[in-house]
Amino acid sequence: MISKYLKIAVLTAIPLATSVSAEILTVEKLNSLNQVHNVKVSPDGSQLVYGIKKGQEKGTNHLWLQDVKSGAVSQLTSNKASESSVVWAKDGKGVYFLSGRSGKSQVWFMPTTGGEAVQLTDFPLSVEGFKLSSDEAKVALAFTVLPGCKTFKCSVDAFAAQAAKKHNTRAYDQLMVRHWDVWLDQFNSHLFVADLQKGKLTTDAVDLMADWNTDFAGMSQVSFNPNGKSVAFSAKVPGVDHAWTTNWDIFEVNLDSKEITNLTVDNKAWDAMPVYSADGRYLAYKAMKTPVYESDKFSLQVKDLRTKEVKDVAPLWDRSISSFQFGSDNRSVIAIAQDVGQQSIFEIDLQFGDVTPIYNQGYAGNVSIAGDALYFTRHNLGNPSDIFTINKDGYGFKQLTHVNKANLADIALGDFEQFKFKGWNNEDVHGYIVKPANFKEGEKYPIAFLVHGGPQGSFGNMFHYRWNAQLWAAQGYGVVMVDFHGSTGYGQAFTDSISHDWGGKPLEDLQKGMDYVTEKNAWLDRDNACALGASYGGYMMNWIMGNWSDGFKCIVNHAGLFDMKSFYNVTEELWFPEHDFGGPYWEKEEEYSKFDPSRFVDNWKMPMLVIQGELDYRVPYGQSLGAFTTLQRKGIDSRLVMFPDEDHHIRNPDNLKEWYREIFVWMEKYIKPANEK
Repeated sequence: MISKYLKIAVLTAIPLATSVSAEILTVEKLNSLNQVHNVKVSPDGSQLVYGIKKGQEKGTNHLWLQDVKSGAVSQLTSNKASESSVVWAKDGKGVYFLSGRSGKSQVWFMPTTGGEAVQLTDFPLSVEGFKLSSDEAKVALAFTVLPGCKTFKCSVDAFAAQAAKKHNTRAYDQLMVRHWDVWLDQFNSHLFVADLQKGKLTTDAVDLMADWNTDFAGMSQVSFNPNGKSVAFSAKVPGVDHAWTTNWDIFEVNLDSKEITNLTVDNKAWDAMPVYSADGRYLAYKAMKTPVYESDKFSLQVKDLRTKEVKDVAPLWDRSISSFQFGSDNRSVIAIAQDVGQQSIFEIDLQFGDVTPIYNQGYAGNVSIAGDALYFTRHNLGNPSDIFTINKDGYGFKQLTHVNKANLADIALGDFEQFKFKGWNNEDVHGYIVKPANFKEGEKYPIAFLVHGGPQGSFGNMFHYRWNAQLWAAQGYGVVMVDFHGSTGYGQAFTDSISHDWGGKPLEDLQKGMDYVTEKNAWLDRDNACALGASYGGYMMNWIMGNWSDGFKCIVNHAGLFDMKSFYNVTEELWFPEHDFGGPYWEKEEEYSKFDPSRFVDNWKMPMLVIQGELDYRVPYGQSLGAFTTLQRKGIDSRLVMFPDEDHHIRNPDNLKEWYREIFVWMEKYIKPANEK
């Protein structure tokens, strides 16, 4: 039932606290912050529905309903089972969502005018995602099944047979054998379609890719044609090359004949995210041009379904599209893309290719459109996510929620600013600094020098839960982050420049960035700094040890690549090293060896903390063992911290708390504020 209406909190943004008596941000407080998700505006633009997850508390992830005009808020759901994948009914009188309240995840509907949730599907397997057709008569569904099965019972029996096995073995005849944090098995995620039954539970669905021994790309990359006659999705063609190819394609399925057509067969690079326009005129998707490369520019492609012509829209715009959707006019798209340290919102005109910035402060996402108004989430270095609105013309910006006002009311957060300097080849490089939370003019502060992973990534204007700059600011450190050559959001040539040069341009940028920012900010104590990084950032910690060996008082290396030959032979996504180093190791040994940190261990002397998750199959833990073994045999002060139940990232809140504790203890051992040295 909908609870009594409550007035929403003040809508203006909170300035960063600066009082020296204020509390500091802790990991416990970070873990308790409310997190906004599933933001959707009603078709008429009058109401918002969104999820709020109350920190790490179980049973507190519910949906809320907000009147856009008045700001009045009510709690829409209260079941102990959480809700996800929210979709408004086309008449605006209710919402569809996924919930496990019946024991398995199924599709439910709840009226927003009052009443209880109604279960719409009852499958023997959990629904992992869904999309509705425009008339709400059909539903696309994601299930994990056994390829070749024609019925749900076949897959259910296969799961039962696997669970009943008395031996414990894994056997494979082709790659991939594991991915991210799991060993792969015989089951795959497939796309199904079902007719929603009026007044009764839907219990049957058709597997559109029954014989495919591969996954499709997920429900975020599925779209119904408004005429209800076809559905498009993204997947890899079944084959033996999935570990070393990025060739995802766009497929269209005729829902009468079930015939599947590969719409992008000629492009051997990555095609993703098909979306039909609401009027049925266009099918848009994003595409890369470089095979075997996961960080190429995603450009907008639009197929005119009348003329069958495919157009590369805005080809000269040098930003990679993260996500997009058609605007209300069906003749433009609203796109999200990284841009100079931000994740920004743009409008792209389909006819002329004009790109117009709409909003560019912080990290925007979860865009929902009603007429000319956009609704979206945004976070930045000083604020976790909240919901905002802005008109398509860039005016009317307004904050609509303040879900952490009480949580952050007495917390001091560090002021932050972006800087720019001349890096490699005298080219512009950007970065951010964050002041200590209780900063005092005239005092010097030690430096936490954070290096992002990827390597095609960014430590931009974002509120990160695993690498939260404000937590270092709370400990009294000045935080420095440099988006070196290879970072995303600064043009494709800038991103591409790290390939074949992992230890070259990026290291020069980091060195010049540190020199620049400490010269311009006298409060930063250059002689009192610790460098930290994960993944490629961890690689850079190993590289710095051998090639900038007097740069820091201490090093923190999380899941860093240490030996490039062994890394190639045990990582799962081979396209990643094969692109950046030009091919397989045995064909390009010189390339891999050139920037191999293990070749420069003679120069190692800085104390290092090494951290790793044992379930990390991207950078398997042998890399950390190799670095730690070297440190110990050389007699360098070092510590190894392993997390047996974590992968490439530290996700468990209790583990995250310990992860930060280990890091802060290590840093305090070597660097202190100038007045405490």
